[in-house]
Amino acid sequence: MIKGKKFFIGLALASLGVACSSDDDFDRGNWVESSVFDGVPRSSAAAFTIDNLGYMGTGYDGDDYLSDFWEYNIEGDYWVQKADFPSTPRSAASAFTIDGKGYLGLGYDGDDELQDFWEYNPATNTWDSIADFGGGVRRSATGFAINGTGYVGTGYDGDNDLKDFWKYNPSTDQWTEMVGFGGGKRRDAAYFILNDLVYFGTGVTNGVYNTDFWQFDPSSEVWTRLNDLDEEDSYSVVRSNAVGFSQAGYGYFATGYNGGALDTIWEYDPTNDDWEKITEFEATARQDAVSFSTATRAFVLLGRTGSLYLDDNYEVFTQDEYDEED
Repeated sequence: MIKGKKFFIGLALASLGVACSSDDDFDRGNWVESSVFDGVPRSSAAAFTIDNLGYMGTGYDGDDYLSDFWEYNIEGDYWVQKADFPSTPRSAASAFTIDGKGYLGLGYDGDDELQDFWEYNPATNTWDSIADFGGGVRRSATGFAINGTGYVGTGYDGDNDLKDFWKYNPSTDQWTEMVGFGGGKRRDAAYFILNDLVYFGTGVTNGVYNTDFWQFDPSSEVWTRLNDLDEEDSYSVVRSNAVGFSQAGYGYFATGYNGGALDTIWEYDPTNDDWEKITEFEATARQDAVSFSTATRAFVLLGRTGSLYLDDNYEVFTQDEYDEED
């Protein structure tokens, strides 16, 4: 893999006994538009991926809090509406997947922060309530799952930003509070998973953007602080309301908000604990988007910029050369 913006080509011309060289621009990262979402444009939806299917629902469209729920067929590039989320319409909910089932809960209904959690079974297209979240009401929390356990933490409870983390055991339907996260309070943070480790950062608290960046090892439940997101003067990774995903051994934070909606995407190298910017998102800058990702494919979709709510959907090829015609 070539990292960087330029590379040198040396070509030996043996028959002439000479050599020539040239510099070629290589802007890495290419975006390709995929099937536009069939439903109403929205931001702050909740999403998860199961096999080659992306699932997305809830959110806010500028007027209403939503409860509709959709499946995106990644291979076929089309959408199918599924059973509505059965509880209170909401935005800023949290979601994760365990063993082929999706879990969605928390959020904000326009008046109150919420505490309920639900399990979605794609095989039967049905929802079942599970135990309320153990940490109380909140919105804009971060949820992820790894090794058969769900984790939810941080967020905002209506009065304060939070930093606690809880884990969910689906076999016992119980939430247990964890200890050991030394980072700051925050809402609207992001994460990605690489090599069975979780990488967590970004977000905002009391109007200040968080710069700390963490690795979580689920086998030991130990959090390790890594280089800050502003470790180098050339970095501009710091943001809130972003999406995270991983591809080809690298992690990514894309879009988000920092003084305005963002279109940038930054690539994290876990070997060197550093970041590199790749080609910007080739559509409207946005915050509060969602992402679907598999082992080989990643999509960024929906969200908003100011009062403009979006329904477009783009696939990113992080290691490809930029093609302005796509």
